[in-house]
Formats: sequence, C-alpha cells, structure tokens
Amino acid sequence: MAVRRIRQLGDPILRVRGTPVEDPKSPAVRLLSDDLRDTLRAARKKYDMGRALAAPQIGAPVLNPEITDVGAEDFHVWDDCFSFPNLLVRVNRAFRATLRYTDMKGKIVIMDLEGPMAELLQHELDHLDGILAIDQPSGLDPFAYRAEWEKNHKPTERYGPPRPREV
Repeated sequence: MAVRRIRQLGDPILRVRGTPVEDPKSPAVRLLSDDLRDTLRAARKKYDMGRALAAPQIGAPVLNPEITDVGAEDFHVWDDCFSFPNLLVRVNRAFRATLRYTDMKGKIVIMDLEGPMAELLQHELDHLDGILAIDQPSGLDPFAYRAEWEKNHKPTERYGPPRPREV
C-alpha cells in the first residue's frame, strides 16, 4: 500500500483508454485498490475535496466497470478533478445511471445510481476512457478557478456510498 503521485493535466497516461482487468481477485488488483484508497485519502487531506479517484490518475490504465444504462434526464454540475485541482468545469451529466462491475471476490455487482453518485461515476468512468471533464464543457462560461468559485458558493455535501446489488 502506498500513496502514489496523481497524474496532472498534460500527462499522456490520462488520455490512454484502459485495458480490462483480467483477474479482479489477483494480488495486483488488491494492491492497486489499496493504493487508490491511500492516495485518495491523502489527496482529500491535501486539497480538502474529492469523492473518488480513477486508476489512470495514478498511472494504471485499467478498467473493470461499465455504465450499462443511463436515464434521459440530465443536469449540469460543476465538476472538479484531482488531475486539475484548481479548476472547475461545468458539465452535463445523466441524472440516472446503472453501473456494472466485477468485485474483487469475482462477483458481478450492479448499482443503480442517481444524482451526485451517478455524476461521480460518469466522471470516473470517463477517466477510464481517457476523457477528462475539461473535454466536455457545457453552458456559458463553463470554466472557473476553484478559489474564486468557492468565495461565491457554499461547499457541497459529502455523499455516502450507494448500495450495490449482486447478480
């Protein structure tokens, strides 16, 4: 377990499309999962933000989850990212999404997400395809510096994890 360096905007690894995880039960995947957790905790302390971290952001272009369905309803949100922590990007996201992945025990898990959690997973899964929030600006004046934006807006609430359902 280790805190890894978070790759920043301009690092080519952030643009690589992830390759499938061959064996989610392998020690290498467990180590990557532990490193992601430790790096996320450290980044939250450093930047006082953040809900998730994708493997490409620590130099591991791998993927496992997929969004299998999205609802027709969408919404705009100011998106932040550890790979460009001083910038916010207004993006359009689906309000509902269904996520499917294989957990580290080899079980298929399906999660029905909505609102902030659906938005979060869409952001993280975009990372697995080499897509960043800055590639998807929406609306007028879609970019803002974090410090300036936070002067005029209250902080967002922290979100708890959604409940998965096993298949």
